[in-house]
Amino acid sequence: MVDINLLKHLSKKYPNIKTATEEIVNLSAILSLPKGTEYFFSDLHGENDAFVHMIKSASGVIRSKIEDIFGPDLNHEERDRLAALVYNAPAEIKRRKQDEENFDRWCKESILRLILICKGVSHKYTRSKVRKRLPKEYAYIIDELLHAEDEDNKGNYYGQIINTIVECGVAEDFITELAEVISSLAVDRLHIIGDIWDRGAHPEQIMDFLMTYHDVDFQWGNHDIVWMGAAAGNLACITNVLRMNINYNNFDMLEIGYGINLRPLATMAENVYANDPCSAFLPKKIEENKYDPIEDSLVAKMNKAISIMQFKIEGQVIKEHPEYELDGRLLMDKIDYEKGTIVVKGETYELKDKLFPTVDADDPYKLSADEEVVLHALQASFLKSEKLQKHIRFMFSNGALYKVFNGNLMYHGCIPMDEEGNFLPCTLNGETHAGKSYMDFLDREVRKAFFTDDDPYARKSDLMWYLWLGSKSPLFGKDQMTTFERCFIADKKTHKEHTVPYYKLINSRAVCEKILEEFGCTLTTSKILNGHVPVKIKDGESPVKGEGKLLIIDGGISKAYQKTTGIAGYTFIFNSRFMALAEHKPYSPLQPDGTQEFHSPVIRNVQTLPKRMLVRDTDQADDLEREVKELKALVYAYRTGKMQESHTLAK
Repeated sequence: MVDINLLKHLSKKYPNIKTATEEIVNLSAILSLPKGTEYFFSDLHGENDAFVHMIKSASGVIRSKIEDIFGPDLNHEERDRLAALVYNAPAEIKRRKQDEENFDRWCKESILRLILICKGVSHKYTRSKVRKRLPKEYAYIIDELLHAEDEDNKGNYYGQIINTIVECGVAEDFITELAEVISSLAVDRLHIIGDIWDRGAHPEQIMDFLMTYHDVDFQWGNHDIVWMGAAAGNLACITNVLRMNINYNNFDMLEIGYGINLRPLATMAENVYANDPCSAFLPKKIEENKYDPIEDSLVAKMNKAISIMQFKIEGQVIKEHPEYELDGRLLMDKIDYEKGTIVVKGETYELKDKLFPTVDADDPYKLSADEEVVLHALQASFLKSEKLQKHIRFMFSNGALYKVFNGNLMYHGCIPMDEEGNFLPCTLNGETHAGKSYMDFLDREVRKAFFTDDDPYARKSDLMWYLWLGSKSPLFGKDQMTTFERCFIADKKTHKEHTVPYYKLINSRAVCEKILEEFGCTLTTSKILNGHVPVKIKDGESPVKGEGKLLIIDGGISKAYQKTTGIAGYTFIFNSRFMALAEHKPYSPLQPDGTQEFHSPVIRNVQTLPKRMLVRDTDQADDLEREVKELKALVYAYRTGKMQESHTLAK
């Protein structure tokens, strides 16, 4: 039985038997199509150019399509240049304008070739779905070209379309839009398994790109959650994200991208640390700032200033939340400020930096008057950043702590477990949970903290800071975060952060299956997709765990990790026939002369599906089958006179 009010609502869109039947046919046909291709990424860490290239190249799939379609008809260089046109159309067009004797002819050839590629990546979609991905200005033209037939009497028709595009002077724009359509159709859905922000230069550009993407979801990482806390005005989170990004010299992102006003911090740091070289706080330069270059000496002072404020604020949070069990991270009161030493776990170490002009030795966690003013200004800047708030709300609307989709389980870090492989009971905010229940609880509490805490001083968002570095956080997965030791102690044994039992347990297939079952994933093809821990391929580590039931897909997209991993990132690919892992080489940026070198990833099959997976086998099927059932009820109501047909379509 279908509710009569629902039928009345449906009748506004489908006012008669013909329109309702047309949609039933459409939905039923969709159920019989092959499932779309899902792409999984993790740990992007601000590497916008490399990530966008991976999307536009469909992680090597576009190059494979070109091989399949054109084979020996094009030589190797021609196939490379055609692929480059899809990856970065404006750059390739600019190069071709300089090199081609007959640029108009090249445009016509390129349009024909791109149409063939577009057909190759769109064959599994309905015509209506393809139309939705087309740019409005060229939708009719592209649709006509995509469905061209090999009839002689239509040859002139399609040839004239292409000639007219060139004659009207819009070929460059048309080619660019067509290349975008190809990339869009090649990737049906994106899963981002955590860590958009930090280290790399432009996470804000990644978020801008993803906010325009057709289908994307996020599983929050620890670097995401600390930015979410910063956007909520949490000072512990704000000082952490500023320290990390000042340390990596990311001033263009902070000040230009998000409009964070760092002048108060710079002024205070320059005054307070005027005679302090702050040599232990010099920045790690991966990229230079284009719009907001700052002298290294000032960056070091700003880095030290915000680090001291971070340790003070964190000390206050730890004292306020004994349930976090983080007393071991209270180190400011373990310093002998006269001798310049510190006691950590019973051992005394000499400090690398012994100047603490803003610290009261009798009350080391108390902020100075200048620090109070600076933090208040920084907090206002984060709360008032329109772009940051828009990005974080998109993370909430399209993201969660974990996701189950088409039988696969995705989360960034880990599921807290004891050494025997039991789900670890964890107590936060007065409640105790374990396994899936713990993840669901934390997801609710994070949303509650962000959306109901109008007063940032109420400190509900402290939970986000805990999830950034707490030992029982599923996003962190280590016993401690040794930021203080790395800043102030030379002895590297104090820098060690030990991973939780989960990371040894996942070598067992039984443990992985236990986790999958906990989250309702019981298909033989079900897998866990993780990020967070870079896989050191160069040291012989494998991303595949638990006899193929779990994959860690953090392969080092971030330049900061590529020396550790030996590669430049992974993409996990799940289409209708198989699951595969693409292993990427470092991204080569566009050169001043307009050339760019593209490296095809190594793609290896992880699992071949026992039969081709159709839409009716996916999560989408439930919604489609429900819609078909409701529409059939509407048709029945029309036929039996319970509902009156109309043959005038609503505008």
